[in-house]
Amino acid sequence: MKVAVVVPVYNEQDNILPLAAEMDRLSSQVPGIQVLFVDDGSRDSTWGRIQEAKSRYACVRGLHYDRNRGQSSAMLVGLRMADADVLVTIDGDMQNNPADIPRLLNELEGCDAVCGYRAKRKDTWARRIGSRIANKVRNACTRDGIRDTGCSLKAFRKACVEDLPPVEGVHRFMPAYFKLNGRTIKEVAVDHRPRTMGVSKYTNMKRLPRTIFDLFGFIWYRKRHLRTLPASDVHQA
Repeated sequence: MKVAVVVPVYNEQDNILPLAAEMDRLSSQVPGIQVLFVDDGSRDSTWGRIQEAKSRYACVRGLHYDRNRGQSSAMLVGLRMADADVLVTIDGDMQNNPADIPRLLNELEGCDAVCGYRAKRKDTWARRIGSRIANKVRNACTRDGIRDTGCSLKAFRKACVEDLPPVEGVHRFMPAYFKLNGRTIKEVAVDHRPRTMGVSKYTNMKRLPRTIFDLFGFIWYRKRHLRTLPASDVHQA
């Protein structure tokens, strides 16, 4: 089983090498693991650090956008270009712990996707409350039942990439799109660490308008979505 980890990054120069080192240590547990950093038009030295990480660690690859296109775009291009049977997504800010990846891969037996949830978040009080409210609102609208959609640490089979439409904000609703296409999903508690380097690109108020807009987009998509029928349900004359 070939596994690829996709890491969208934007202005994360200080986190690239430490994260690459942690990923490299997984090679003994996940032989042949591939780590694909997607630089979303960073204005700092992120791309240079990715190139340095590639020279140090055989598992690292890199993609680079000349300008910032957004997390959804960076994630989708990485998922589509990764040559693997199983894909893992993880944030580039070091708050997700790569050590959880082997457990997610083990849990993937018998299902299509495994979503991590941050049992003990190491974020500010305001961000935790904002996330809790946002998850309740999202669940009411998407009906996916996932408790922590904002946790980027997920593992899923390559076929699930077909479920993700090329629209802005799709990274916020991945489990909802999976469920819409009949995928089976498990949830697993994962570690969450405080950010120690770099600056967060989101605040509750900055993210709220985009999230609401993207949520309406998902609702529209769900109403217009045509689910492919199984071959057994199609009869020819």
